[in-house]
Amino acid sequence: MPITFEVDSARKTVFAQATGVLTKEDIFAYQNALQTSTELMYFNECVDLSAAADVTDATDENMMELAGLAVQLDDPAQPTRLAIVVNSDLHYGLARMYEAYRSMQPKSVRQVSVFRSREEALRWLEAEGPVC
Repeated sequence: MPITFEVDSARKTVFAQATGVLTKEDIFAYQNALQTSTELMYFNECVDLSAAADVTDATDENMMELAGLAVQLDDPAQPTRLAIVVNSDLHYGLARMYEAYRSMQPKSVRQVSVFRSREEALRWLEAEGPVC
């Protein structure tokens, strides 16, 4: 699977790593895997796309659909953070598009931010203070 993930219960964070060429099916399969565990809806998430060679089917419609699916995990009583790590301009643009579509969802309470380094993303995820 091009997206693998580990759950760090102590840090209440899901760490995902993407490799190779990602398809719409890969991305949606990852999102659906997260939704099988109600515990994970209360965890922050770090998705690292820096080892992904390409993302196929990255259309506006697919980004909107993914944002709509992902927001189903949001709990207004427990806002969380999602850090997306990228190293290419294309992936940066796609991640920002997802961030925008997700923020437009009426039930969205997860704060999303895009980073160029994993270290920067982890600092943001572990920062103290209100999420939203």
